[in-house]
Amino acid sequence: MTAQSLSFPVPSSLGSLENYIQAVNRFPILSAEEELELARRFHQQQDLEAARQLVLSHLRLVVSIARGYLGYGLPHADLIQEGNVGLMKAVKRYDPERGVRLVSFAVHWIKAEIHEYILKNWRLLKVATTKAQRKLFFNLRSLKQHEGSLSPDEVESMAQTLKVSPDDVREMETRLYGQDVSLEASSDDEDSHAFAPIAYLAAPDAEPIADIERKEREHLATTGLAQALDSLDERSRRIIQARWLNEEDPATLHELAAEYGISAERVRQIEAKALQKMRAALSH
Repeated sequence: MTAQSLSFPVPSSLGSLENYIQAVNRFPILSAEEELELARRFHQQQDLEAARQLVLSHLRLVVSIARGYLGYGLPHADLIQEGNVGLMKAVKRYDPERGVRLVSFAVHWIKAEIHEYILKNWRLLKVATTKAQRKLFFNLRSLKQHEGSLSPDEVESMAQTLKVSPDDVREMETRLYGQDVSLEASSDDEDSHAFAPIAYLAAPDAEPIADIERKEREHLATTGLAQALDSLDERSRRIIQARWLNEEDPATLHELAAEYGISAERVRQIEAKALQKMRAALSH
């Protein structure tokens, strides 16, 4: 599976990054049933049209994840492109029979490709990207008379001479003379790996997709559960509550059988049917 075979839009083909983001946000989000059907078609029949629809419906996820890595000075469009490669790899490796949504599976592959791209380009970041920054870059190099950091008075003097703000001078000086930082730990010490920059490239709790997943879990644990219980008849609801929601002293099949004057096997059947009905209610 290649980007050419899927032909999904890229920023350059749509004129600008803003147009691209607007385009991918218009692609519909697949329901669980639609996603399962498409994934099976691709997994079992190598149907590239099914794979294309899976990719298109998750492009907005790549945009959201890529936005969390903008602090590394790399173009958002390039980060998205690399994330799209990870998304295609995820679709190719996704097994629809495992009971996991593609969005959860794809996050790992998208981040892995973006991490690899950052690692490869960390030392290639441009010091000056705009015309104003390039002008400041050359002027600052010519005006600075020593190798050490500029004093506050020197910063103010250069800012007045170059007709820029002191913050601009300080920022360019940092770019010019700041030391490279390794994203990965250089030793085998486990602690050093835990605190290396690669370990905190992006804050997981700050990503939109993580926030969406957290809210969905909260909904399922409260409102969703209450609605699923309401879909049951009184006896089935009592059995589920006694068996699954009473953490301190859950009832046994025999206790409930005695309560309702039926066999333990009949209680088990009612319980299984109720759980199946609740799963169906929670999936909608």
